[in-house]
Amino acid sequence: MTLAPTSPIEFYIPGTSSILERRPRTLKHGDMFGVFDHFGDITFGEGSADGLYRKDTRHLCALRLLIDQRGPLLLSSTVQDDNGLLRVDLTNPDFFEDGRLDLPRDTIHIARSKFLWNDVCYERLGIRNFGSAPRQLALTLSYKADFADIFEVRGQKRERRGDTRTELARDGVTFSYRGLDGVTRLTAIRFAPEPAELAEDRAVFRFDMPARGLASLFIAISCEDGAPKVTPARRFFVCLRAAHRALRRSVHRAASIETSNQIFNEVLRRSTADLYMLLTDTEHGPFPYAGIPWFSTAFGRDAIITALEMMWLDPAVARGVLAFLAATQATEFRPEADAEPGKILHEMRAGEMARLGEVPFALYYGSVDGTALFVVLAGRYFEQTGDVATLRRLWPHVEAALAWIDQHGDRDGDGFVEYAAGHGGGLTNQGWKDSGDSVFHADGGDAEGPIALCEVQGYVYAAKRHASAIAAALGLASRAEALRRAAERLRADFEDAFWCEDIGTYALALDGRKRPCRVRSSNAGQLLFSGIVSAERAQRVADQLMDAAFFTGWGIRTIAASEARYNPMSYHNGSVWPHDNALIGLGLARYGLKRHLQRLLSGLFDAAAHMDLRRLPELFCGFRRSRGKGPTLYPVACSPQAWSCAAPLSLLQACLGLDIKGQPASIRFRQPRLPEFLDQVILRALAAGDSRLDILLRRHGNDTAVNVIGRAGSADVGVTL
Repeated sequence: MTLAPTSPIEFYIPGTSSILERRPRTLKHGDMFGVFDHFGDITFGEGSADGLYRKDTRHLCALRLLIDQRGPLLLSSTVQDDNGLLRVDLTNPDFFEDGRLDLPRDTIHIARSKFLWNDVCYERLGIRNFGSAPRQLALTLSYKADFADIFEVRGQKRERRGDTRTELARDGVTFSYRGLDGVTRLTAIRFAPEPAELAEDRAVFRFDMPARGLASLFIAISCEDGAPKVTPARRFFVCLRAAHRALRRSVHRAASIETSNQIFNEVLRRSTADLYMLLTDTEHGPFPYAGIPWFSTAFGRDAIITALEMMWLDPAVARGVLAFLAATQATEFRPEADAEPGKILHEMRAGEMARLGEVPFALYYGSVDGTALFVVLAGRYFEQTGDVATLRRLWPHVEAALAWIDQHGDRDGDGFVEYAAGHGGGLTNQGWKDSGDSVFHADGGDAEGPIALCEVQGYVYAAKRHASAIAAALGLASRAEALRRAAERLRADFEDAFWCEDIGTYALALDGRKRPCRVRSSNAGQLLFSGIVSAERAQRVADQLMDAAFFTGWGIRTIAASEARYNPMSYHNGSVWPHDNALIGLGLARYGLKRHLQRLLSGLFDAAAHMDLRRLPELFCGFRRSRGKGPTLYPVACSPQAWSCAAPLSLLQACLGLDIKGQPASIRFRQPRLPEFLDQVILRALAAGDSRLDILLRRHGNDTAVNVIGRAGSADVGVTL
């Protein structure tokens, strides 16, 4: 992700207005997503992210409904729990004519419903006159298509653009845009019934409404490339059924969770629904797009971490991510895209600016950590599923990733993986904290590259350990032993180079002169996730992360409040990222630090309870928790964001100590603990190999009892106290 730059090439997103303050309503299916206001409208203006988007292009930038030329009153607005449908209830305001009340408010009710399916936004307006007299009613829909590239919406300016044409038909309008890349993009709006008046920017519908009478207006807005395909507006109900069936099939793969806390159940339901909304079915399998609105596309690092967080719930997502990233793995040097053989994709874009090279992200490889994390995901997937056939197919890609780590990733041969500034106008910093000011020394000065981030060495250690296990399973004994020894060498070298006794934790990074950046950061917490550190030092890191300089009461900050660049409102230098906390939580579980873990889950649960729709955003500000006040929102954070959606699921797994093995099939609960806000948890259809189990966990003081309450298959279940 790219937000906070020190130079224009960092693709800064201007914070001219707060997205989360408006609490937008979002829908997504496939490569299409929509951002709407509470009325179900699309608000156009500077700083607005509203719109209908497909493949990094905003196909519709304005949509507004009027009742007799007046704005309606809002009664309610919500996205269904499964994210399948946006429902909005509207009514008329008081209408006056010549000082006389012509129509009292709350006489006309409009039930507005919309959903996305196969590159079409379907909408129905159910109109009812609750008055005792007939009424003539005019509904006006105004609209606009600007075909802005997502990077234009994010604030970048372009000197030239393509040409837009408009074509009117009896039942609607079609906008076409011929881009400078030679691609024609279309937005076709169709109505049923046909409008009484139709223009390039609006349609007017007239209804004779008898007392207690009903009427309907159907709208279909299709967004596509190439020749227009007319979508009948009246297909609303047929396509709604198809969309619901597809969503149920997708979610049916996953285990389900029910707890004794109703609000936590709402958090988990929203998290799960958001994850399956963000999943996109590719030719390689399900792949979670990163987030709405700025990152609704394939990001390697984000998808890997999301798949790791939800692995216990649905390992099919990990399989889809691995297959997709293997298929897009770099095979040649392309400096303009930071591509090197074996490197894993960072970002893929399909918009006009990417196709023209105005931004370098068509197929972009500028992340230093995605390649090692790819191997970690392969290893975790194999551990949980025992799917040897898939790993056998992936093994050449794992080997290519390992070769990149040892050759191109280790730029100076010191055994650590480093990155230098991007060659093709891409990212300056290439870890997960990829803003331009996120890597620095204790005095606040920039760290000069090549830079070796601490958590990346942990990922590499874990990658080699996992690759060793895969190699052994594939009968490659000598390769397995070589990888095991390489991991142990890295562990020893890492401790010597990165531990800083004076700050009581690991350096954020080593700069190009091998000087440690003596900054207390959450990056050190992710080392616990990788397992590279000793138990004694893990305890010290964890204690520090849970002190007041880091832990806000809602979550762990990205850097401590004592550091030179600390700013609780910054993108990476003092904010709270749920996915970062989730990885730290998995690390706390690895080292048995359950007391800290329970505090962490409780804090993020409380944060989610304050959020709109119980949805944890990409990040929020790192201000200290205070009585009577919720978390402070970050103005341009994505919401939903896949790895944030998965964070509560991951932290729950960590608290339960849940460990699933595929061969032989087993489920282990290692030191299971429940925080005080949970008395019990029921896991249903939890998969281990071919088995499916229902398991009840109940808290008794500081202990947690585990009982199997349903079983299909012979998987072993055990508890380690």
